[in-house]
Amino acid sequence: MTDQPMDPTSAQERWLRLYYFARAAFSVLWVAAAFTLGQQTPSIAAVLLIAYPAWDALANYADASRSGGLGRNRTQAVNVIVSLITAVAVAVTLQMSMNAVLAVFGVWAILSGLLQLGTAVRRWTSSGAQWAMILSGGQSALAGGFFIVQARMPAAPSITAIAGYAAVGAAYFLVSALWLSVSEWRRRGGGVSRGARMG
Repeated sequence: MTDQPMDPTSAQERWLRLYYFARAAFSVLWVAAAFTLGQQTPSIAAVLLIAYPAWDALANYADASRSGGLGRNRTQAVNVIVSLITAVAVAVTLQMSMNAVLAVFGVWAILSGLLQLGTAVRRWTSSGAQWAMILSGGQSALAGGFFIVQARMPAAPSITAIAGYAAVGAAYFLVSALWLSVSEWRRRGGGVSRGARMG
C-alpha cells in the first residue's frame, strides 16, 4: 500500500488551520500583555502598539507566500503594505498623543478589515471557515469607525481600547481554526467509515 498524495485543497486548509491558530494565539497573548504590563508600563504599551500591526504584516506575508505568492493574493499584498505603514505611523504618533494613536488604529482597522473581507470572499469557494473571516473583516471596519470617533473625544484612551478589538479578532481566528479542524476530522472519519464498509 502506498501513501496517496495530499489533496491540494486539504493541504491549503491544513495551512489555514495552523495560520488561524497562530493568529489567535498571538492575539490572546497580546491582549493579556496589554491588560497587564501594557497598563502599568508606558514603554511596554508603546512596544505592544507598534508590534500589533507589524505582526499583522508578517502574518499576511506568510499566508500569501504559502498560498501562491503575493502576486496571486493582491488583497494580502496590500494588507502587508498598509500594516507596515501603520506600524511606522503608530511609532510616530506615540510621540503626540494616544488620541492620535487610536485614530491611526481606526484607519488601519477599516482598511485591514476590508482587505481581510476581500481575501475571505476570494477564498470562499476553495477554503472553509471563510464566513468567520468575512464577519471578522466587517467587524474590524466597524470598530475602526468607532476608534476614529473615540479619538476625537477629549479623554485620552488607553491601550485597553485596542485590546478589546484584538480580543474579538482572536475569537474569530479561533473559530475559523476550530471549524477547519472539525471539517478535517469529519473527512477523516468519513473515509474510515467508507473504508470499513468496503472491506
